[in-house]
Amino acid sequence: MNTENLWQAVRDNMIFLGQCLGIVLILFLTVYLVERYARRRSGGTQRILSTRKITMIGMFSAVSGILMTLELPVPFAPPFYKLDFSELPALIGAFAFGPAAGLMIEFCKVLLKLLIKGTTTAFVGDFANFVVGSSFLLPASIPYLFRRSRKTAVAGAAAGTLVMTVFGTAFNAVYLLPKFMELYGMTESQIIAMGSAVNPMIDSITTLVILAVAPLNLIKGGAVSLITILIYKKLSPILKAGRADA
Repeated sequence: MNTENLWQAVRDNMIFLGQCLGIVLILFLTVYLVERYARRRSGGTQRILSTRKITMIGMFSAVSGILMTLELPVPFAPPFYKLDFSELPALIGAFAFGPAAGLMIEFCKVLLKLLIKGTTTAFVGDFANFVVGSSFLLPASIPYLFRRSRKTAVAGAAAGTLVMTVFGTAFNAVYLLPKFMELYGMTESQIIAMGSAVNPMIDSITTLVILAVAPLNLIKGGAVSLITILIYKKLSPILKAGRADA
């Protein structure tokens, strides 16, 4: 790669990282305003980010970051798509401490994963993990913020899984895969060929995201939701100990 191409690659990557940061800030601001409104509506007095919450966020982020490094290949998708269960601590944290805490866990775990393992996708996969994971956490935890019940948790987790599956599929097709090809200098036919190698029915970007991305997100969301619903009730008294609004 000559100097001009190298600098162009660096510029493209910096622009991409700037776009990522902008989306992260918008998500944090939106969730903060929603949670602030919910607390005013319920008469809650606890701060959105108390000292204890920050400590718990750090602990959950550490577990989530480790889980993110334990990626599992799936037989129906190309090798750059892998399954991990790093949303599990984030969803538990979001139910216990609110969507803002869940979003912080989701963000911190990506930073920890980058420190531990680095990136193999020019940050595209890491950014995708955060944004798609957030599309799962927020629909799952925001309803629970307004009405804390098992029924709401189950409905929210189901909604989060559905939103993540639909959004993740569209987001990959419209933004992530084109950005991946741009940063790596790959063509669409090369990406499709990687999909066809594992599933001959994949013959376009559309079939790639429908047959690979959608089932991956559905499996991930369903598994994380099920485990969370099964263990959250037992963990809840420990997580809420010392909270003013418990």
